[in-house]
Amino acid sequence: MFRHRLLSLLRDLLRFGMVGGLGFLVDIGLFNLLRLTLLANDHHIIGAPLIAKTISVLAAIAANWVGNRWWAFRDRRGEHPAREALAFLAVSLAGSAISLICLGLTHYLLGFTSPVADNISANVVGLGLGSAFRFIAVRTWVFRQVTMTSVAPQEPLVVT
Repeated sequence: MFRHRLLSLLRDLLRFGMVGGLGFLVDIGLFNLLRLTLLANDHHIIGAPLIAKTISVLAAIAANWVGNRWWAFRDRRGEHPAREALAFLAVSLAGSAISLICLGLTHYLLGFTSPVADNISANVVGLGLGSAFRFIAVRTWVFRQVTMTSVAPQEPLVVT
């Protein structure tokens, strides 16, 4: 029983990580694509980098939701995709907030203001903690394990 649970946890973690890696590529790729094309000229569009990042993050969250729902946690998904999508969005935004909090604490409170320190804080520590939070929340809240007691018994198939 313990071994089965451990293997299930490791499988979910591996798949979650692979989907997250794809989402990371969507985020980075779309952000840079937008900054080099449609939102390339900061002088004509106020807040172009923030607009590009907002679009890329939302696209990455959508890609991650699809990947998690249809592959990583396909055996755990429920019957209400809209509820799952909203819960996934909330979890993803909370995970992103963890990264921002780490950056804010180290940059403004502790005084580590170099680009290297900011990247370590936001993209190593913050991303790591945010990803751990996301995995736990997605696995236990968004895509809850369906138990045998919550599944109605099926009628036997009778062929006449």
